[in-house]
Amino acid sequence: MSEIYEKMVKEAIAAQKADLETIRKKRGGQFKVTDTKAYLDVVNKMTVADGQSKSVIDLHVDSVNAHYNTLTGLTDTVRPEDDPFVEHYQTPAVLEILYKEDEAFKMSVDKFIDAIGKSEALIGREVVRRYGGFYGPTCVVDFALIPGSTSNVVNQILQNVDIPLEHKQAILSAKSWGMNTSYGIGEVFSDEIEKGATLADALKNEIKMIKHVYENPIDAQTELMAAAGHESFDVNKYMLQYKKKMEKTVKAAMDDGVHYGNIVTVPAYCVGDISHHMAQSTYNMCKDDVILAVIDATTNVMESTLTKAIPKFKNEYEPLALATGSSACSVEYILELDGFNAPMIVDLLTKRFHNYVQQYPTRGAAAELHNCDFMDMIYRGWKHMDKERRMKNGSKGPLEPDVEGFKVNLDPIHKNEVLMNPQRYAYPACAISVRFSALMRLADYPCLLTSEPVTATMMTNIISMHKESPASPARVCKGCASASLVDFRHDYCQWREAV
Repeated sequence: MSEIYEKMVKEAIAAQKADLETIRKKRGGQFKVTDTKAYLDVVNKMTVADGQSKSVIDLHVDSVNAHYNTLTGLTDTVRPEDDPFVEHYQTPAVLEILYKEDEAFKMSVDKFIDAIGKSEALIGREVVRRYGGFYGPTCVVDFALIPGSTSNVVNQILQNVDIPLEHKQAILSAKSWGMNTSYGIGEVFSDEIEKGATLADALKNEIKMIKHVYENPIDAQTELMAAAGHESFDVNKYMLQYKKKMEKTVKAAMDDGVHYGNIVTVPAYCVGDISHHMAQSTYNMCKDDVILAVIDATTNVMESTLTKAIPKFKNEYEPLALATGSSACSVEYILELDGFNAPMIVDLLTKRFHNYVQQYPTRGAAAELHNCDFMDMIYRGWKHMDKERRMKNGSKGPLEPDVEGFKVNLDPIHKNEVLMNPQRYAYPACAISVRFSALMRLADYPCLLTSEPVTATMMTNIISMHKESPASPARVCKGCASASLVDFRHDYCQWREAV
């Protein structure tokens, strides 16, 4: 098993570094889709270890290749306004392949669509709560089942639909890690209300939209992107070409007994580095030396901690837990260097959310999702750091927070020339908020801190060892930062009730 753990760590860190090194070289310049070939090359080196399903690894590798080749065939670059959506075009295509190849699954989806139409009261309650900010900061496309998320509502509807459990799980997965279109629950409702529609008409149009994303996934996503003013390339052509390229791979996974919930998620979660995590918006953000330094130091904390732990791992879930835990500790520690901590920031961003709702009632459904990711990350890191500070007390020596029984190495932060010299990036005598200000920029875009290329690569490795079990959404309590420190919303979570 140690070979698999080493493989997981090496492949995940290679993906992260492919992104980071490209950004380091290209930041401040003009983004070209071909800049992302470094990530493609790393993905193409992924292997299949004993005990892993080749068809699952192929879903990951073939999807990245199909994405890269299709995108480079349609455009040279992607403008910032369009780059968040590049990882939303895969699941619609994969779903349509499943519809065509498995009539029984399509019948189950049709029953679910019918149930959506009969769930006016449930959907009405949830969209009103989302519109009014009832749940506080929430992630509408969350990978778990938190209150206010689309998957939370989908799960509630599915509980009363008479279809096979495996089909319920696949439908749920398709709107969690599998991003079936860019639609987030409640967006049509809020827009309609602000335009002057009655509550009844707004709800009617909301339900129509939710049904549409399952009835005609590719058409629905095409329409959503047209409404959003997408300009960079023809999204309909992308999805049709991607669908054709992936048919053989999807069929092979079906024949191999891979759970449909994994088939709809693996191909989507792995492509975001190409024209999203490596994109013009990232190049622009990372022009700031301190922002780049935060990503750089956190990557080094993660790599050094994981590498040291390889001989001690006991199961395939520990590398993932340590990867995300060590990065959480890193970011929280950088925050603490400027005298801040997670509880302070969670309070700040939660209060800001409620003001934001009042100022922008038609805010995008995804507006605060990355703030939630950031808060959850630093809150997790703070719990580890707080315990370490208590245990260390007044004794000398470095802080080494414990994650799952493994020590996190924070040395790379102290060895980072930029992070340790904030006086070079503000008025020197008063440079006490430099690192904090960089982290607030990253609060809107923490993808390379959490880190998505690392988690995507590790999750594929894990799923390949458990192909028959749906890996998404996460059926655990996330310990949401806002819900744990400020808001009272635990009663509305669905993690225990997940189908």
